[in-house]
Order: sequence, then C-alpha cells, then structure tokens
Amino acid sequence: MTEERRCAKAVMMGSRIIVWDVEEASRLYKEGFYGRYIGVPKPKELELKRPIELSPVEALYLMEKGRLKIYDEEGKELDLRTFREWARGIYDMFDEVYEVYKDLRSRGYVVRPGLKFGTTFAVYKYGPGIDHAPFLVHVMPYESKLDPIEIIRAGRLSHSVRKKFIIAVVSPQNKEVKYYMFRWFKA
Repeated sequence: MTEERRCAKAVMMGSRIIVWDVEEASRLYKEGFYGRYIGVPKPKELELKRPIELSPVEALYLMEKGRLKIYDEEGKELDLRTFREWARGIYDMFDEVYEVYKDLRSRGYVVRPGLKFGTTFAVYKYGPGIDHAPFLVHVMPYESKLDPIEIIRAGRLSHSVRKKFIIAVVSPQNKEVKYYMFRWFKA
C-alpha cells in the first residue's frame, strides 16, 4: 500500500474526532493540513508527535477518499451514512458546508476553519505557516438574502486582514457550488 492510500483510524469521542496514532496524525497534517494538533494552537512545524482533532467536514472528506476510518468509543466502525447523519445533527448547514469544502479541496486549496475571521473557511494556496490565506469563504444558504450591513462588515474585516471575501452557495438542485467575490473600490 502506498503512503498516500494508507487509512488512518480516528475515534469519535462525544463531538470530537481524534486520530490518536501520532504517526498517522502527523502524516495527515503534513500531507494536507488536515485537523489540528491537540494542545498546539499554531504549529511551527509540519510534523509533531501529537494526536490531531479533525472537524466533521475534514473527517467525512477523508472517509470518502478512503483515507480514514472512524470508530465510536466502543470500537464499532461508523459507515459514511451514519457519520453524515451524526454530523448533520451537530453542525449547522453541514451538507452545504461540506460541498463547498469538497469543491475547494478538489481545486487544490488547503481549507481551514475561518472562525477567527467570523466566516466559514480561511482558504490557502499552500497552507498555514507557508503562506497567508488569500481568501475568506463564507457559506450561506442558497435562498438567503444578503444584509447590506453584513456585507460591509465582512468587507471591512477582509480588507483589514488583506484577504478576499467570497460568499459560497450550493444549488439545492444539482449541488453545484457558486462563488461570489466582492471587490472594494473608492468612488
């Protein structure tokens, strides 16, 4: 089995998904910046000998790619359907957020949580610690209305941190992801 196709094992503990094997955790983080090292807010190196915690979208993506198996605390393996159902129960708009995550990953981007920017994702060309995220992607419901104040707030934030602000929506008919980017200019 090649290095890329190895399947890591994660354990679901409450609402957390942990890869305890430090070698597998390091490999996943190093190859795609999947997860976050437990107890290390901003890793300065790619390979640490620590477990990682995966988000539900990362875990499902890796499961679909055949790179991760998830077990409950009793040791029972979870299938994709069961895991997706669980994730829908704890994560708002899980299906839409996952479709955007999967689309961005398929385009070669590194996708990290954007919580510190008040958005869904911070998106990198190369990865955290290598470059700064040039994009902030906010996933919104397809039928939602845009509040002008929220657009201004997002624009000011993204401008102050030198990132492009992008809204992503997923078509309910065909799951196609559409991106809308705002450009700010002085009149």
